[in-house]
Amino acid sequence: EILKLEELEEICGKFKGIQGHHNSCYLDATLFAMFTFTSVFDSLLFRPKEPEDNPQYEEVQRVLLEEIVNPLRKNHFVRADRVLKLRQLLDRLSSVTGLMSEEKDPEEFLNSLLAQILRADPFLKLSSGLDTFYYQLFVEKDERLNLPSVQQLFEQSFLASNIKLKEVPSCLIIQMPRFGKNFKMYPRILPSQVLDVTDIIEDSPRQCWVCGKLAEYECRECFGKMQCEGLEGTAICKSCIDSVHHHSKRLNHKPVPLSVPQDFIPMAPHCEVPRLYMELFAVVCIETSHYVAFVKAASGQDAPWCFFDSMADRNGEQNGYNIPKMVPVPDLPRWLTEEGSRALNEEAVNDKMLPEHAKRLLCDAYMCMYQSTDVMMYR
Repeated sequence: EILKLEELEEICGKFKGIQGHHNSCYLDATLFAMFTFTSVFDSLLFRPKEPEDNPQYEEVQRVLLEEIVNPLRKNHFVRADRVLKLRQLLDRLSSVTGLMSEEKDPEEFLNSLLAQILRADPFLKLSSGLDTFYYQLFVEKDERLNLPSVQQLFEQSFLASNIKLKEVPSCLIIQMPRFGKNFKMYPRILPSQVLDVTDIIEDSPRQCWVCGKLAEYECRECFGKMQCEGLEGTAICKSCIDSVHHHSKRLNHKPVPLSVPQDFIPMAPHCEVPRLYMELFAVVCIETSHYVAFVKAASGQDAPWCFFDSMADRNGEQNGYNIPKMVPVPDLPRWLTEEGSRALNEEAVNDKMLPEHAKRLLCDAYMCMYQSTDVMMYR
């Protein structure tokens, strides 16, 4: 973990990060985000082989740990031939084709590595019965939203799909509402630096938006109609439900009872309902067909961020090689604040007016990665 900007600056520069080679940027950016500064994925590196695992399971694990993760953390540099070994293994052992040569997406790489070869436990367990490694946002476009945040889109998407998460995940990878390089639903999206997941966890205690006491009902029709924004405004207690639904516009609402953990009920009158938060630690971005990443170098609101590009520069033509680069981005924590993002958005009417890294962060976000520091400690 790097706690200060000066410490981060010392390890940045050319030939830092993972060296790209032949369309590998989808893999380089994703691996850099997953392993450089966080340990949330480390359990993948240490699960012992089981009888039903692929015969080369341990070799994939070894290449990942010894040839990529360890050099990345120790020397902050991984040569292209190390990543090539991983690509060869994935190409041979998984059903995803073209991993050696073609342009791919991070989710194809994650499916190949996590689901098929490492047979990892999916990070997300959905109330619909589906388990998955990442969550794609599906939302209807809201023309009133000028700069939607990941928090807003995340809540809209869960509301529209009528699903919940069964538990707080250690890691939450969210795909933006876009389809590859061609279609973007919103020209700019603000990655929320903290994601409040309280209202999308299935049996998590929630707070009545009117009086603050323990909520016993959820009214999905109240979404967006109350003073309280987002899913928070759908949770309500027994004593407030009648007064809120007394209004002629809300007579046809159909609130449903919430299930509350039994052991929390006796404590409810004596304590505040806790809120559950996850912290943004990486944003993988795509511009035309090239992937890059912004990664947070430590935990906490003031931790510094860096920008990584595995093919920032090139030496030589056909037989040359790519030069990877890490750059500190001191302004990034400010851009993620409400004031900072509003100022950026209002000052830069067109994208060309945005500072280079701000443009990539707001316009090109493809995947946002969140971690729960509490849950990580127990996994």
